[in-house]
Amino acid sequence: MNTILLTAEWLNAKFNSERGAGLAEYALLLFVIAMAAAVGVATFGDTVIGMFDQASTDIPVPAAP
Repeated sequence: MNTILLTAEWLNAKFNSERGAGLAEYALLLFVIAMAAAVGVATFGDTVIGMFDQASTDIPVPAAP
């Protein structure tokens, strides 16, 4: 009976370790942020470019001294 309990505890410790989970979670978070940024640029890119173009034409050019 003790052998079965020891084996079960060993297997539990071996396969339920959270070692390395932090790196995987950070990689997944980085991937989600990168995808959100790509979707944002694809969705709003032309609108933002148009806003900057309009702003650059609305700003008056200073007169030469």
